[in-house]
Amino acid sequence: MRAHLGDQLVIERTTTGAAKRDGEIVGLHHEDGTPPYDVRWSDTDEVTLVFPGPDAHIHHLEHAQPGSTHTPSGPHTAEAEVSPGAPGPGDIGRRVALERHRQRLSREETARRARMSPGYLEYLESRPADPSVASLIRLADALGTTVTTLRGGGMDLPPGQGQALLHPQLRDIGPEECRTLLSTHGVGRIAVSAPDGRPAVVPVNYDVIDDAIVFRTAPNLTPAAAVGTEVAFEVDHMDEALSQGWSVLAVGPASVVTEPDAVRRLTEHAHTTPWPGGEREMWVSIRPADLTGRRITPADG
Repeated sequence: MRAHLGDQLVIERTTTGAAKRDGEIVGLHHEDGTPPYDVRWSDTDEVTLVFPGPDAHIHHLEHAQPGSTHTPSGPHTAEAEVSPGAPGPGDIGRRVALERHRQRLSREETARRARMSPGYLEYLESRPADPSVASLIRLADALGTTVTTLRGGGMDLPPGQGQALLHPQLRDIGPEECRTLLSTHGVGRIAVSAPDGRPAVVPVNYDVIDDAIVFRTAPNLTPAAAVGTEVAFEVDHMDEALSQGWSVLAVGPASVVTEPDAVRRLTEHAHTTPWPGGEREMWVSIRPADLTGRRITPADG
């Protein structure tokens, strides 16, 4: 019998009246995947050390493509090694990793809060997996989000449908905090006058480099209309579960970046490529002249 992290151990009870039992393998004790295993039981949510008997079998997940390798390590710290030919993370794993980075939590701290092995959390974030509901509940609680969010529910719904806080507090954000919230990269919205003269608000993937908000577009696309004008650029974050969040608005002149060294520097330091794809090699830079923001929190927060 050999298993990987995330596999399901099923006990088919042979005794009359004994119930079938299953659980998630969250820890390995031998590099070759042989027993014993640390198993989190689906009926009790408890982790126990299990030496499977003749009535047990392993339900394997799809861990790797042919030719890939998987090298688990010691108890409670087993890690899934992703080989060049192995499949990437699943949707749940990507959302878990994203929420963890947003909260600035290490994998070890997140695993401690979720009461699971750091190796198993690494497996979830790096491989396609189908964790148990109990595992998702603990992860959602550890990350301050919801199971629905980790599963991708509500992706096609606009944010802000939750109820208002019992005692909300709306406060202004100072320029320094605005810069901190705006910094690094993400998705923001730019307000421009479109070529047909109508106002338009368009989402763009942006970075902050040398105190300037920069994004890529193409000359024939709506965001390019920002060049040579004063524009408004907005970034926000909403916590749907807690009905709180923040919004930052930057106002300033926009210009096209044409100097070859500057273009090369922006391309080298960009964190992401534009989500829509295609030829978007025109860099636009916004120098904020005014930064304002607001944050909604509980009155005692």
